[in-house]
Amino acid sequence: MAAGIDDISIFIPRLYMDARDFAEARGLDPQKLVKGLGVSKMAIVDANQDAACLAANACLKIMQKNKLSPEQIGRLYVATESSFDESKAMNSYVIGMLEQVYGDGSFQHCGGIECKFACVSGSYALYDNINWIRAGESEDKHALVVVSDIAKYDLGSSGEMTQGGGAIAMLLNESPRLLEFDPKVTSTSIKNEYDFYRPFGKETPIVHGQYSNLLYLIQVKNALIDYKRKALKTGLIVMKEGQSMLDHIDYFNMHLPYSNMGKKALAYLVRHELRSTPKWKEIIAEIGMEEPIPNDPRGTIESIISDLDFMTKDSEFTKRFVRTDTYQEIYENKVASSLIASKSIGNIYTASLYLGFRSCLEYEFQKGVNLDGKRFGFASYGSGSSAMVFSGVIQPEYIEIVKDMNLEAEIGERQKLSLSDYEELHENKRTPEQSILNAKKEFILEHVEKISSDKRGERRYAFVK
Repeated sequence: MAAGIDDISIFIPRLYMDARDFAEARGLDPQKLVKGLGVSKMAIVDANQDAACLAANACLKIMQKNKLSPEQIGRLYVATESSFDESKAMNSYVIGMLEQVYGDGSFQHCGGIECKFACVSGSYALYDNINWIRAGESEDKHALVVVSDIAKYDLGSSGEMTQGGGAIAMLLNESPRLLEFDPKVTSTSIKNEYDFYRPFGKETPIVHGQYSNLLYLIQVKNALIDYKRKALKTGLIVMKEGQSMLDHIDYFNMHLPYSNMGKKALAYLVRHELRSTPKWKEIIAEIGMEEPIPNDPRGTIESIISDLDFMTKDSEFTKRFVRTDTYQEIYENKVASSLIASKSIGNIYTASLYLGFRSCLEYEFQKGVNLDGKRFGFASYGSGSSAMVFSGVIQPEYIEIVKDMNLEAEIGERQKLSLSDYEELHENKRTPEQSILNAKKEFILEHVEKISSDKRGERRYAFVK
């Protein structure tokens, strides 16, 4: 049975920190953020927002747009790494908010859980619900998968320049207008790692940046190898002599902790795919140096990172490689459009991959590209660590969804934060009642109980008309 994404909606906080202002305040070169990382704005949540109300707002938008009633939703999953409860699932908070609009008990039939595996959890949630539909258990109902996160790092840390926040809701069914997922090819790679994690009780993560970036590349490559095996085995893809997987995937969506990480990930995967093709000799000649090999090719990530001679040479090789005509053509045609939205929003963890997908749809459509029948590849990564690679094909009815996409209009009028207001919000010095913006037609966090022992931590939400 077919299954896929019928529609997609976004909800992004309207407050933002300008990357240049932030860089100057932290004594950094603004070009490090704008050009080095690909960050121009970071979306920042207000004092009356959390990951649950971001998710509820994204769900409400997609339901209202499609004129759906609660009876038409069979499942509602929330994937996040911004959870604030170690027992009560975030989707229950979301259902509680939606019932303020649709009526008490209107979603009581709707199953679902909160999913957690860092940034890859949204893809696992998506896969689970797609298979629920394929198994024929949906009874013609839709599934809602919401990816919602707030990327927050310690003040003054290296990660602080890659913050952001937002939610994306995806409506799934058996006759999708937007994208149908390819069956029997989804592939994963998993390993117990401490590249990025947030210990119990800590609001911000512990990050080993260089280690995590390299692990991301390796895990996605491993999953891609298995995807390729399955795609060939099932006959989804038939490779001709001299071809690579790049010839059979029209667009790539990468996990985007920051925009330019998508470029790095693409370069790594393209190198891997082209090594076994005749094209590689031409590329090496154009680069003017041989591809470096670590002293211990089968060593650990730590041994590779400590191999300074290799790391220096590999960095130089990569710089030359991304300037080649071959790479530039692949980048411009398959990835560039997916990075645009991330530059003005920042890191949104589980939602970053799907923000890239949403971005690619809008900006390719604006260029006049016919996306019907195009295959999208998804390279999802979550620290801890796991990668998932899967694909899907754009459906003929996609124009119904894409023609109205307008990122700026959907976010709404944005307000730039001063450094002092940003730091007050970051350090939780404002209560929900002290929000900077006035909400309208959206869910907000009203109160978090901190006094009563038997109700401590309870959250109250409201829909502001």
